[in-house]
Amino acid sequence: MRHATPPPPGRPGSRNLKPLLRLLAFVRPYLGRVLLAVLALLVAAGAVLAFGQVIREVVDTGLKTGSDAALNRSLLLFLAVVLTMAGAILARSWLLSWIGERVVADIRVAVFSRVLGLDVGFFETSRTGELISRLTADTTLLQTVVGSTLAMALRALLLISGGLVMLALTSPWLTGLVLLGTPLVVLPLWLLGHRLRRLARASQDRVADVGAFVDEVLHAIRTVQAFCHEAIDRARYRERVEAAFATAMGRARLSASLGAIATALTFGAIGVVLWVGGREVLAGRLSGGELSAFLFYAVLVASSIGGLSEIAGELLRGAGASERLMELLATESQIRAPAIPQALPSPPRGAIEIAALSFAYPAHPELSVIKDLSLHIRPGEKVALVGPSGSGKSTLLQLLLRFYDPQAGALRLDGVDLRDLDPAAFRRHIALVPQDPVIFGADAWENIRYGLDGVPEAAVRRAADAAHASEFLDRLPEGFNTFLGERGVRLSGGQRQRLAIARALLRDPVLLLLDEATSALDAESERLVQLALTELMAGRTSIIIAHRLATVRRVDRILVLDQGRLVAAGSHEELMAQNGLYARLASLQFRESP
Repeated sequence: MRHATPPPPGRPGSRNLKPLLRLLAFVRPYLGRVLLAVLALLVAAGAVLAFGQVIREVVDTGLKTGSDAALNRSLLLFLAVVLTMAGAILARSWLLSWIGERVVADIRVAVFSRVLGLDVGFFETSRTGELISRLTADTTLLQTVVGSTLAMALRALLLISGGLVMLALTSPWLTGLVLLGTPLVVLPLWLLGHRLRRLARASQDRVADVGAFVDEVLHAIRTVQAFCHEAIDRARYRERVEAAFATAMGRARLSASLGAIATALTFGAIGVVLWVGGREVLAGRLSGGELSAFLFYAVLVASSIGGLSEIAGELLRGAGASERLMELLATESQIRAPAIPQALPSPPRGAIEIAALSFAYPAHPELSVIKDLSLHIRPGEKVALVGPSGSGKSTLLQLLLRFYDPQAGALRLDGVDLRDLDPAAFRRHIALVPQDPVIFGADAWENIRYGLDGVPEAAVRRAADAAHASEFLDRLPEGFNTFLGERGVRLSGGQRQRLAIARALLRDPVLLLLDEATSALDAESERLVQLALTELMAGRTSIIIAHRLATVRRVDRILVLDQGRLVAAGSHEELMAQNGLYARLASLQFRESP
């Protein structure tokens, strides 16, 4: 089963409210509060419907008889209905607000947890900004739907159905006349609602476009400013905002038209009823109180139908948001632990076996990056991967971390196929130091301890000392407690590398993966990082992608890759003597300074 990737912008939204039914799984744990809220809703709706009878009582008994006592009784009845309705509305509002906030909080946690568990291939075809939009804008919209809009829709339906019953009890003849006009109201609502459903999803997609663009630009702000791209990005952002505005206004115009047409038609029908009902009163077949009650119920039904037409637009937007979120929850990771995972030897040794391995990225299945690759790496051996760009070096590291599964062949750690292991379990024995390490917006303690909660500060400091990171961390304003800035902006490239090495040291891995960890450093930073790497690689199986000669010469074996195939292996001297691809790369990339 392939990923259910996010739909492209502009895809039509749900054509019905069925996606909202998927929320029932999140509502079910709070069924008790839901039933109390429904009870309060029923009491409030019943109190509103009772007003018609109160009005009839006031007109036919309190006013027509001219009795003060009868009028007082009528007004006391009115007050009792008002207080009942107020109490029910208070309970309903509080309970529904709680349910809405609680359900949306649960959905946010569930969706975020699912996204974190998806494999790296999913993010190749997904935009981070759209995922953020789903976790924020869509869940906020759902909070409104669950916390108020659904209740308003149910209230409107109760008032419409209850109002029709009371109309029939008051005057069946006039009720029949009202029902004859119902198709004139329902037909335009159905026709316009069809278009509104499509615009609801399109509006959310345009907002996601804006979020994706902002995420991309702000993450690359240094490049944007270095290349003086601000004016272009402002213009492009404005275009996306205007597109979102235009789509939202189209939806708003249609929604407003829907409400206006429904209101005009329903109240027009009431005018006809008033004319016919007035003649009934004049003929003595209907009392003034009954006509007043009938008009109250007719207005109540008409206003509820008009309100329901507006609520329908919000419900359809909520259905679109629910659909987008449920798509994420339904997405399955392609990298999963087996039902009964095998265990690594204890302690693990770090032996790597790659057998007839072939791989192509999911985004480009027609392009094989690794082709029939086979090799063995002994426990504790230090191996360098060398080759031109695109030869498969970084891809091999990603396969060793099981970010992807190969289309053919196998990768084994200590004799066990990675697909037979729990990914979380074997990744605990691996440490990756990339070329551009990720530093989180926190202090040094949290960054070095990342993924190892509960490690004492003394162990963190020992790792920092071994990585030659303590010397600059102690000079920061608050030492290890200093906030390092988003993505580590307060640190230099060499300092970020040493912090990443400290993180790897604290992990105490059996397998170390170094992806060009020194390629972007100046000479002094490289010297310090090399010292840290020497500490880190001691006694561990190490696979190094490096373009620096000093690093390559220290390894036990150099593996030369070209177009996904192993073309040569040996020491630096052996490969130079062969005068092959390695020798050509060395003359270009590994030349020592005179």
